[in-house]
Amino acid sequence: MDEKEAKLAKIGSYMVDGFHYLALFIIGATVVWSAVYEYLEIMRKGHAELKDILLLFIYLEFGAMIGCYFKSNKLPVQFLIFIAITALARHLVIDVQKELTEFGLYLYLAVTGAIVLLSVALFIIAYAEHRYGSPEDGIERRPRRRQGGSAPD
Repeated sequence: MDEKEAKLAKIGSYMVDGFHYLALFIIGATVVWSAVYEYLEIMRKGHAELKDILLLFIYLEFGAMIGCYFKSNKLPVQFLIFIAITALARHLVIDVQKELTEFGLYLYLAVTGAIVLLSVALFIIAYAEHRYGSPEDGIERRPRRRQGGSAPD
């Protein structure tokens, strides 16, 4: 690569990074704006319902995810799973409880099953990260071998 191409690659890299940070800032500001608006609505009502509190938790999780991504340029999948679990719990509390039909029962079971499935996925991710390390921490752990060189435990 000659000098001109290297200079163009450097400028392109700066432009991508600039767009990246601008987009993260806009998304973060939108999450904060939405959370503040929701909080002001709760204050106007004079009380918070469970659905309001769960929505604030979703905003909190989005904020934490954006902050983590802003600092490290890596997006841990666990944050997305936490958001999905909270959103499903909120859906369960708000919408599914209002359905008293047979379809409502199946919907209730489906949403509950999805929450359990996502929780199992979180457990597997946490176990694998503890056992084998993660690309984010730069540490690669190998499975331990038992005495005598047998398979990993």
